[in-house]
Amino acid sequence: MTLSVSEAVARRHSCRAFLPDPVPEETVRELLSRALQAPSGGNLQPWRIIAVAGEEKDALTPLAQSALFKNPEGEDDEYPVYPKKLGEPFRTRRFRVGEDLYGAIGIPREDKAGRYAQLAENFRFFGAPVGLFFVTRREFGHGQWAHLGMLMQTIALLAEEAGLATCMQEAWGKVRETLHGHFGLDEAEVIYCGMALGHEDKSAPINNWRSERASLEDVAEFRGF
Repeated sequence: MTLSVSEAVARRHSCRAFLPDPVPEETVRELLSRALQAPSGGNLQPWRIIAVAGEEKDALTPLAQSALFKNPEGEDDEYPVYPKKLGEPFRTRRFRVGEDLYGAIGIPREDKAGRYAQLAENFRFFGAPVGLFFVTRREFGHGQWAHLGMLMQTIALLAEEAGLATCMQEAWGKVRETLHGHFGLDEAEVIYCGMALGHEDKSAPINNWRSERASLEDVAEFRGF
């Protein structure tokens, strides 16, 4: 039975443990082809996608590890994932989601090694057989970056319909410079982030955890109704 849009939205979550089962190239091609109907202001379609699997995907793990060994804080980045100073309620939300995630898998705050090991799983795509990287151009502004996010969400929802899971991975932004060279991008291009794609390991405790969301009253107001 086909999944409704509402069901796909409700089911989508950041999967952080995948089964090793492969996803055929044909499936990935079909998924991405359908996702290209995502909204795009001015029809700029300000994106490129690099899909990796097999040895191409596996080669990225030691590459990222080497880069982060040299600079654990990540490479110099003109596009930080978060502002340096987060105000409220955003700072509290970010802190809480981290504490809740590690709590769900039994890693206490004092276990720094355990937390770093879990963070490092990003650079294994959490065991997913497919990795996607999203590329845009440096001259583009906030509007085009927003359109890229619309594409990513479309891919994630179509993946749910196809019985697959995803995790959007801004962590790859820590090694943008390394990835830029590895993929041979031109100077005007920039990688935004990655995405893990595959079959969810439903037995993994981390996949049974869900982040807390703000209520509608916290984020919306209604006028003129």
